[in-house]
Amino acid sequence: MIIGIPKEIKVHEYRVGATPAMIRRFVDQGHRMLVQSNAGTKIGFLDDDYRAAGATIVATAEEIYKCEMIIKVKEPQPSEFPLLQKEQILFCYLHLAPDHVQTQQLVEKGVVAIAYETVVDRKGRLPLLIPMSEVAGRVSIQLGATALQMNHGGKGLLLGGVPGVPAANVTVLGGGIVGTEAARMAVGMGANVTIFDRDSNRLRELDIIFGPALQTLYSTPSAVENALIHADLVIGAVLIPGKTAPKVVTKEMVKKMQPGSVIVDVSIDQGGCIETSRPTTYADPTYVVDGVVHYCVTNMPSTCARTSTMALTNVTMDYALAIANKGYVKALTDDPYLRVGLNVCHGKVTNEPVATDLGYEYVTPETALGI
Repeated sequence: MIIGIPKEIKVHEYRVGATPAMIRRFVDQGHRMLVQSNAGTKIGFLDDDYRAAGATIVATAEEIYKCEMIIKVKEPQPSEFPLLQKEQILFCYLHLAPDHVQTQQLVEKGVVAIAYETVVDRKGRLPLLIPMSEVAGRVSIQLGATALQMNHGGKGLLLGGVPGVPAANVTVLGGGIVGTEAARMAVGMGANVTIFDRDSNRLRELDIIFGPALQTLYSTPSAVENALIHADLVIGAVLIPGKTAPKVVTKEMVKKMQPGSVIVDVSIDQGGCIETSRPTTYADPTYVVDGVVHYCVTNMPSTCARTSTMALTNVTMDYALAIANKGYVKALTDDPYLRVGLNVCHGKVTNEPVATDLGYEYVTPETALGI
């Protein structure tokens, strides 16, 4: 198969869909790999490294998008929509539920779009999302701690305080991978950390993991509102796979927060879990609503792009190789867990939450594939 690795063009996106080590593995199994020039240069993967691994370096995105399969990180940007080809395999993060325009383009172009974030494993976990959730959770605390500084608009608090001065209060909404890693970092920095979830069993697990260093609370609107009044930093980490994130914090709750407090909404790539959230980029990451600093960058792991790229390709490699070796129909037929990742196929929306949220007719992956 001929496979293309484009240079990411989303604002301040420095990750890349394949490392030189991943390229070598594909080439060794007989595939032709095209990599756009400077796709990984910013994070230390040079064109010469890709050439040494067996890739062909091409100058333009147009050349890349003539390939049978595209492996990338973030969803196609508007300038890439015209380059998409009918029955071209697109393997990347898509986050379609809050993105009607992208979904419409993928449907109209007739691509075979497999979303990293909806592939599952035998235990129902999201193996291609987990590493980026780990990075995003940890990064969210770094970003939030910086935003709390006076020179970034915050109230001038150090997360862990100092002897004789109280530590900051951190509220984490959601006890999944993002929330757990955010809590881990915040606890490690000495903050007072409270985490909310609606799964009592998950709260018990978190209690066992962290002990008295972490306060666990069952998520109700009144409990969340009370915590926000006292919170210095709030991490939004709510996820329903494939669906637009539910709004667990209302505008009225935000109004009751203290001026200079910070919200980091990691759920923003699925629409955000806070009513006052809107997507931002690293070029202009924050804005203020009712005195509260909001940090809502949709590609937070890109700030640690080398770590993120290596973590991501560690888990995407085998799935991508199966698609390349077998072709998408057989690969998706053989692996029902990979098949769950199929979001759009032959002009049909094949992910039920996406179809429901955006008003499309849902077609099962099996029907769309004819299996």
